[in-house]
Amino acid sequence: MRILIANDDGYLAPGIAALVEACQGLGEIDVFAPERNASGTSNALTLHQPLSLHTAANGFRYVSGTPSDSVHLALTAGLIPKPDLVLSGINNGANMGDDTLYSGTVAAATEGYLFGIPAIAFSLVDKGWAHLDVAARVARRVIEQVLAQPPAGHPWLLNVNIPSSAQADEAPWAITRLGRRHASFPAVAQANPRGDLFYWIGPAGEAREDGEGTDFHAIRQGQVSITPLKVDMTDHQHLPTWQRWLEPR
Repeated sequence: MRILIANDDGYLAPGIAALVEACQGLGEIDVFAPERNASGTSNALTLHQPLSLHTAANGFRYVSGTPSDSVHLALTAGLIPKPDLVLSGINNGANMGDDTLYSGTVAAATEGYLFGIPAIAFSLVDKGWAHLDVAARVARRVIEQVLAQPPAGHPWLLNVNIPSSAQADEAPWAITRLGRRHASFPAVAQANPRGDLFYWIGPAGEAREDGEGTDFHAIRQGQVSITPLKVDMTDHQHLPTWQRWLEPR
């Protein structure tokens, strides 16, 4: 077993160290992570400037780019053998509902999935790293479970959100779908001391579709949310409508 671990909070983040520690004994571990916090970069790849790669004292390799860059480089530059599993996290904060479209944590796992490798993204719901040790134990159990009973026949991609609770390792697991959020709060304008105007992107909106079966609902119930994801963005439900639209009138 060979495991590639990445994140979006940067190679110095406590979450990735906790995930690496949680995976000890499962196999050979390689770490490729961004040099700096790259939250919200989604699946971006750096195409117009070269990437630098360095190795930290603890053996973690860090990349001057995005989470997707980190995994892509690990998988395509001939630096390591092909992994059997790609893990991302543990993220500082939730990645639920529409967050998954923007999340660098989910993107790092998705990059592995796009290369045909099973992948899991882990997030600790509340920011601040409270009960990170408990979340790491939950991550270990999830990994052991999917390795012992892998879904048959195809690579898979899981998005796991873990409650920030001292009892999270005793919480039930729920297989969920993504909920939805309201639109983000407005961007915030500020002026610097020289009078130049700049903007902060506003925070994510509140949960909108958060009923039973969603990741939001599972977390509210104190459960560990496990959401199977896929990359196909085709609107299959409305394909017939568009086919009729295309027909001669």
